[in-house]
Amino acid sequence: MEEAGAPHFPFPYQPYPIQEQFMQALYGALEHGKVGIFESPTGTGKSLSLICGALSWLRDHEEKRRQEADRLLQGDGGTSLSISSSLSTTTSSTPPSSSAEPDWITDFVQKKAERDFVSKLKDEELRRKKREEHLEMIRNNSQLKYALKRKSCEDDEAVKLLQLSKDPQEGELNNPEEELIVAEYESDDESKTKNKFCGGDDDDEDDLLEEHVTKIYYCSRTHSQLAQFVHEVQKSPFSQDISLVPLGSRQNMCVNEEVRRLGSVQRINDRCMEMQKNKHDQRPKEVEGGKRKRGAPKAVCPYVGAQGLQTLRDTVLGAVRDIEQLLSLARETRSCPYYATRLAIPPAQLVVLPYQTVLHEGTRRASGVQLKGQVLIIDEAHNLSDVLSCIHSSELTGAQLCRAHSQLAQYSERYRSRLKAKNLMYIKQILFVVEGLVRVLGGKVGQNPHSQTTQPVTELLTINNFLFKAQIDNINLFKVQRYFEKSMISRKLCGFIEKYAGTGVTSHTQTSHTQTANKENRRTEGLNRYLQTLQSSQQPDTESPPGQQGAAEERELAASPMMQVEGFFMALTNANTDGRVVLHTQGNVAVSSMKFLLLNPAVHFSQVLKDCRAVIIAGGTMQPVSDFKQELLFSAGVGAERIIEFSCGHVIPPENILPIVLCSGPSGQELEFTFQNRDTPHMMEETGRVLSNLCNVVPGGVVCFFPSYDYSRRILENWDASGVLARLSSKKKIFQEPKKANQVEKVLNEFSRTIQRCAVDAGTLSGALLFSVVGGKMSEGINFSDDLGRCIVMVGMPYPNIKSPELKEKMAYLDKNLPHSGGRSPGQALIENLCMKAVNQSIGRAIRHREDYACIVLCDRRYSRPATLAKLPDWIRAHTHTHTSFGPAFASLRRFFMEKKKQQQL
Repeated sequence: MEEAGAPHFPFPYQPYPIQEQFMQALYGALEHGKVGIFESPTGTGKSLSLICGALSWLRDHEEKRRQEADRLLQGDGGTSLSISSSLSTTTSSTPPSSSAEPDWITDFVQKKAERDFVSKLKDEELRRKKREEHLEMIRNNSQLKYALKRKSCEDDEAVKLLQLSKDPQEGELNNPEEELIVAEYESDDESKTKNKFCGGDDDDEDDLLEEHVTKIYYCSRTHSQLAQFVHEVQKSPFSQDISLVPLGSRQNMCVNEEVRRLGSVQRINDRCMEMQKNKHDQRPKEVEGGKRKRGAPKAVCPYVGAQGLQTLRDTVLGAVRDIEQLLSLARETRSCPYYATRLAIPPAQLVVLPYQTVLHEGTRRASGVQLKGQVLIIDEAHNLSDVLSCIHSSELTGAQLCRAHSQLAQYSERYRSRLKAKNLMYIKQILFVVEGLVRVLGGKVGQNPHSQTTQPVTELLTINNFLFKAQIDNINLFKVQRYFEKSMISRKLCGFIEKYAGTGVTSHTQTSHTQTANKENRRTEGLNRYLQTLQSSQQPDTESPPGQQGAAEERELAASPMMQVEGFFMALTNANTDGRVVLHTQGNVAVSSMKFLLLNPAVHFSQVLKDCRAVIIAGGTMQPVSDFKQELLFSAGVGAERIIEFSCGHVIPPENILPIVLCSGPSGQELEFTFQNRDTPHMMEETGRVLSNLCNVVPGGVVCFFPSYDYSRRILENWDASGVLARLSSKKKIFQEPKKANQVEKVLNEFSRTIQRCAVDAGTLSGALLFSVVGGKMSEGINFSDDLGRCIVMVGMPYPNIKSPELKEKMAYLDKNLPHSGGRSPGQALIENLCMKAVNQSIGRAIRHREDYACIVLCDRRYSRPATLAKLPDWIRAHTHTHTSFGPAFASLRRFFMEKKKQQQL
């Protein structure tokens, strides 16, 4: 029996009780504007529960708003009272006026507010009806005709749609070199004044810029996970009614093969922006005598056109498609999916996008993502803190600094006579700062960056101390950062390098222009010589083949390192307490580096939490939660009353899982893989005996996780010499995690085929054994369901390297800024949490659906500690058994698989 007023959740099948509980909790969190932490193991239908719960709330929320608007717009006698009530609700936080106003003034103000409120409601209702009718026409595949207002030609309209306005100072230029010149830099106040008086027609803007409707932003870690989520939406009952837009990077969404072949993200982005600008600059210019003069022909993208973008945008909104389906459609229609999806964001109800796009403010702004009053769902959020820290951290090498300084100096020298004074001033400031950064690394601008300078040393500094050390504390980095953003000097410099790097100008110039070419060559001689010096000084110990190595070097040299310098400048504008700078001097400037380490990810997450109506942080394994809340939510200013937690069990019956903590091996050797004793022959041999016994009784696949690549190599070498590997290979075929990511799929396919063959042949081999590493290529996102993962073995505890200067500083920061609890300092808790998060992700590779079953063996007596057990997921911890000796543990394993075999034979 459903309770009165309880929300209804459409579902493709009868949901499990835990799915109903999940959706109820999610609905309540969205309705009351909460920050929810939702934990739901893989195999419990988490994605479908998120979809149905969130879209049910969105459906009801829009219906409530519609009913409220209809009620307020009714022409009965209660309208005025209703509007007054709504106005008083929205203005309740406004303090009353200190002076008493006459009644007629109060009445006049009240009536005007009511009229304005009604007018606003009518406008919103009209826009909503137009939007719904338009989407309905799209879904019915009606022939659409657009009557957009055009101020000039179609190219102008495309530029407005893409929001790629040309700087008014640049004008119409015939010289292709003009695009490399930085326009006159304006202050913020000047820009605002000019925009106010130089803006376009208001009606045009209304046509081109749509209002953002209430929507849900869903983000996850990888494009494959986003595609899987979209497929779940397609299977849901909402697939025909929801307008979904998938967002991605240019690298993933570009359909122009000429641009895609460039490979690197930076080169693709720069080429795309250049082609859009070229399209705008193609128009002829009137000159004296009535003749038209065109500039040099420039490459433009054939996939960007106003009508094509509009059509593709509407097609995206009309049906649910993932990125691959969208790319196929874009190639057929010859329209750009990257820009079309950006145009589709305002009217969309569900936007699917990667982590970085929504968690980085600059990327968010550039993509047109507006979080104000919207719902954000962050899936696979177990490493959210690490993701935030990584996104907002930055690293620079000495070679990049030297290259950036040389390029910018050459640029400034070449265009000195054509740059405004304010541009030259900021360029000099950037050069001054870069020189200071090079000095910090023990070098000097102008000398060979590969020459020996200092002894290898690692130093960790606060931001202020770093600025003092570099002698750049007198530079206002905030103003420099604004100059980077407004002038786009990094992109201008990238175009400058593309134009002049390499063999020089003379090889592409005709003989009749020899003098001009020689003059141009002299201007860039220093730059070319410096680039060639760097290219010839590359380190020879690379694994790339000769041809690929040269291509990689060419791409690296062509790309502007000023992009990385700009990112590092932005990092240095963080508060002094929120980050540190780590200096690694390695003997010469070229290989030395500096890294900004963000210690307080909450400072960048706080704006997201503040803007959004509700934030849902979801994952298959979110434990440990307490420290996650403290570091990321409480530190961001979120009160405890706004946070709710929901953790559900697994859909599998309890008898389908057998978690074991193994404290000792078959010979009685205690299993404790500390740094001091894990390399002893006795410990390695005992681990081999444990694994041999497990392979005797476990059918199908066994996946064994080691704490690090280094330990995996050492223990396998020991087993190879002692004959343990030979014994294991007589029972199961052995596989190892590959070193290269592109070989993972091949290994997994062979691993799967071996297990399938062994199940059919019933020969001497009972399956396969896969050696992997915690935190490696197979510890996340890999599905070892059914026979692929009947047993997960965790050898030791994968604690991080506590000697790392970055980790030491993070621990010190937490100890200083977070409260101590539970007898452990926040820094010590961080070490334990990093370890157990990695363990939970690895052991979660098995048990992927309701009928699945597996055993989990934790080989280390330290797992039996209550504080450590408490950090396991609830659905695993509740069934975990600790065995101090090997015999009872082995007996329970044998019994577990014998019972499963009997059930399958029935």
